[in-house]
Amino acid sequence: MLAKIQQSPALFSDADVKRSRHLLIVLPASAKIDDVRSVPHVAALEAALTRRRKKIADLAKAPLTTEADGALVSWVMDDPARPVFERQTQLRKALQPLLAEHPAELAIAVFGDDQARQRAAGLAVYAALVNGVRLPDRKNKSEGEPLRVVRLHGYRAKDDFASVRAQAEGNVLCRSLTVLPPNDLTPGAYRERLREHAKAERWTIEEFDMKRLRKMGAGAFVAVAQGSEIDDAAIVRLSYRPRGAAKTVALVGKGICFDTGGHNLKPAKYMAGMHEDMNGSAVALGILLAASRAKLPVAIDCWLALAQNHISPKAYKQNDVVTALDGTTIEIVHTDAEGRMVLADTLTLASREKPDLIIDFATLTGSMHAALGDRYSGIFATSDELAAQALGAAAGSGERLCVFPMDDDYDDALDSAIADVKQCTLDGGADHILAARLLKRFTDGRPWIHMDLSASSAKGGLGAVGTDVTGFGVAWGYSLLSTMGAR
Repeated sequence: MLAKIQQSPALFSDADVKRSRHLLIVLPASAKIDDVRSVPHVAALEAALTRRRKKIADLAKAPLTTEADGALVSWVMDDPARPVFERQTQLRKALQPLLAEHPAELAIAVFGDDQARQRAAGLAVYAALVNGVRLPDRKNKSEGEPLRVVRLHGYRAKDDFASVRAQAEGNVLCRSLTVLPPNDLTPGAYRERLREHAKAERWTIEEFDMKRLRKMGAGAFVAVAQGSEIDDAAIVRLSYRPRGAAKTVALVGKGICFDTGGHNLKPAKYMAGMHEDMNGSAVALGILLAASRAKLPVAIDCWLALAQNHISPKAYKQNDVVTALDGTTIEIVHTDAEGRMVLADTLTLASREKPDLIIDFATLTGSMHAALGDRYSGIFATSDELAAQALGAAAGSGERLCVFPMDDDYDDALDSAIADVKQCTLDGGADHILAARLLKRFTDGRPWIHMDLSASSAKGGLGAVGTDVTGFGVAWGYSLLSTMGAR
């Protein structure tokens, strides 16, 4: 449950000062110390800056926290000339010492001209909402209650921050699912949660269970899922159909609830954390929730490939040849390349509906993580125009992307002597590109973006989000769909 937002267009008053025990003060980039003499607690700020031999302009580079009259106050300067990612990062760092005390209420005071206060308010409220929650855990001892109220002073949004709240709700849903332990979030349990969400949000839901998928000939998905003792894997379709939607988008998410690597078993170091291999599905679901809560005029089909990659006598193995849903035969080279297998058949189902755009999300390859680390995620797009739109949404949302090539001649590495295509190669070179080339085969020539989520987890947080699990992709996807709905 996200905190409630209480807004006041008036600047911070003396009465507000007495009430606020945890306060974030956001100053405009042009502020000089003489300009802010009337700002509450400014004497504490000036003393702290003097002690550290810093100037007020340094607040744009790093926030500062002070104590004044029994209150904990964080100071930060919002500079619109800097990238959104950097501005979000500074606001998140400013909020961390305040939220570390688990306050029930948080006050945010924005200063400057009308435009400065509007810009700062949206970013600050979003950062407070996504960081003021408590993600699921199994601790017996509570580490504090979640934030209940955000009191904003200096700006009032006409829509009560509906768009900001929708994005925060999508991000929190994504992160809440991703942190669940694998014995809590099996494919069967995941499907039950999706039924509950569908009922609450009035989405239509369709489940392609293993019996149905076998009958349809979805051999790529079934090959991965057949290794599980319980036959609870499925491809789930959730649909949002707003009135007046002129565009249809298919969101496709990899939902491997646990990945052992299969017969090519992962070592312990790399198997730890593999309950997060369903993050792509959680990103797609988070975007769907955000879009529907904000009533974006874009029709969405959300396709989630839910399975586990287990080792068992029934599990698929190297040198198997399986037939995908579209009839493509695939030679299995490595059982730990299961993500592209479940996505292949799911992309085929999505493309048969002929959407205007397909976007898939997956924690897919180690080579993407090697290329970018955990600060960016990588994408592939079927046109330069589509790639430019994706980068524009990245800049606006603060979730940074890097575009990679996927030229036709990479296909030579996937030539098979006994099947239409190899699943991957054993040497691992450019595997993120080869995976994209393989997936493209199953998109039926539709406009398509593939996001390899190397930034799904970042130690200490990323951008606006302060937890290791970042929910990366939700804000980006919402931003992209918003621009599509506006056309």
